[in-house]
Amino acid sequence: MFGRRRREESPVPAEEFARTEEPRGTTGGPARGSGPWDAADAYPERERVDLGGLRLPVDQGFEVQLNLAGEQIVGAVILFEESALQIHAFAAPKRSGIWDEVRAELAAGVKAAGGTAEEKEGPFGVELDARVPADGVAQPVRYIGVDGPRWFLRAVVSGRAATDAGVAETLEDVVRDIVVVRGDEPMVPKEPIELRLPPEARQAMEQQAEAPNGRDLRPFERGPEIAEIR
Repeated sequence: MFGRRRREESPVPAEEFARTEEPRGTTGGPARGSGPWDAADAYPERERVDLGGLRLPVDQGFEVQLNLAGEQIVGAVILFEESALQIHAFAAPKRSGIWDEVRAELAAGVKAAGGTAEEKEGPFGVELDARVPADGVAQPVRYIGVDGPRWFLRAVVSGRAATDAGVAETLEDVVRDIVVVRGDEPMVPKEPIELRLPPEARQAMEQQAEAPNGRDLRPFERGPEIAEIR
């Protein structure tokens, strides 16, 4: 379905996702103080969209889009208040995080593109505060990274939330409520954790695509972003 659209991202209104009440985790090591959560954590209950490798909190007023690599879903974008929150989850080594390495790669990429990047302390630890050239204008972008047990979560905040603390807080709360489902299969570090579309949402999108007078599924005009980690 996504291949026929030839679009990198396909938007899905939040209300079209099937929502499920999440159980509390009961296994794993010591409890984490806050999210994003590992699937084995005793995380707080709330409604989340089950995307397989991610359980994504979505509230009214959000629009959700999916990042595709071919036919594979590799990330999600939440649009809210003239802002975008891009979420990608990757495999990581068992005994060490990769955010320090990834952050250096991102900073180098921003500077090579003619932008600026500096580290600062944020709500999830050290993050990257960048200005990335786009259409001749330096756009503010925040790169947030969280190292989990054998996974790494990257969040990219752009648009109004990159400078508006009130809007940013809403999107930061989304990051705090994400649950990452790494799985037990062996994966190469930095390999994207594969996601899947809930059956109900896939059916709704197919019906919209087939409807002659269906509403236009406008692709998200992506803000400044560095290329995917490979």
